[in-house]
Amino acid sequence: MARVLPLRLAGALASIALLISAAGCGSGSSTTSAEPAGTGQATGQSTQGAASAFPVTIAHKYASTTIKAAPKRIVTVGLTDQDALLALGVVPVATTEWFGGYPGAVGPWAKEELGSAAVPEVLKDTGGGPQFEKIAALRPDLILGLYSGLTQEQYDTLSKIAPTVAQPKEYSDFGIPWQELTRKAGQAVGKAEEADRLVAELDARIAADVAAHPEFKGASGLMATPYEGYFVFGSEDPRSRLLTSLGFALPADLDNVIGDKFGASISRERLDLLDTDVIVWSVANAETERAKLHADKVYADLGVVKEGREVIIAEGTAYGNAVSFVSVLSLPYLLDRLVPQLADAVDGDPATEVKPAQ
Repeated sequence: MARVLPLRLAGALASIALLISAAGCGSGSSTTSAEPAGTGQATGQSTQGAASAFPVTIAHKYASTTIKAAPKRIVTVGLTDQDALLALGVVPVATTEWFGGYPGAVGPWAKEELGSAAVPEVLKDTGGGPQFEKIAALRPDLILGLYSGLTQEQYDTLSKIAPTVAQPKEYSDFGIPWQELTRKAGQAVGKAEEADRLVAELDARIAADVAAHPEFKGASGLMATPYEGYFVFGSEDPRSRLLTSLGFALPADLDNVIGDKFGASISRERLDLLDTDVIVWSVANAETERAKLHADKVYADLGVVKEGREVIIAEGTAYGNAVSFVSVLSLPYLLDRLVPQLADAVDGDPATEVKPAQ
């Protein structure tokens, strides 16, 4: 039996069909395209090599998508997908705003890769999902939704506009590791070898941090935010994966408490989960939120608090935004700031103050 679409989705499809038809009757000219970012760096693959990578088929949560030729107009509905493309020397025509308010949704850690290329158009996801009509009007030949929570209906609608690669089925929504995201983006644009190189280089950087800080190995750690009380990130969230990649261990029963989601708010009865060797807080205002957290006597009595093992990072700063992006481009910027703070927190001396990031 055919699935009956919700009325608002059916209406959107009708509007999209008209836009696609109009686009097909036009001249086909455009002012922006998925083009080299203009940084002058070598991509590691020749144009001929990139062309030979197609057609390519990429499996994902809802099926598999075949990309027949190198895409020229890419729209990202994944919230961090633009960083992987920019790292590969490809500029999308449009990105999806998450936070930060950056032009083109391109963070300061990625501006160099954007170079002199046209700034992507920014789409908004206000809770109702992708802006289908605006996406269709951009005439994309590829839509990327790797770091996303696309539903089946949203994927079906986007697929009527252009070949769409949704989030992988192997992970929870918004749970794709940065390595996998980078590699899949590389496949999609015919730069798989370049993507592998980028991943290997960043993995080597992380390994160097691990080697320089043996005290991280086996120490317990947790990422959290004071959203709806105490919101903790599970093992499949990129923020938690960053901690474990540095050698930290998450609380043993963390995922049992939050379920199969990337994170969840926990009850005050389970604040024992927060009593780790280090806890990294992402907060709206460092001083205000620290005071609020410490006003809770149960939390304030935890060893992690008494011994000064909190790392508190303000959202709305480039550092705070990089903590959530966890991309191939934001990670070097993030590691430069986070690793020294983690080292302060777990040096075994309660008198050591976690110094502000430089």
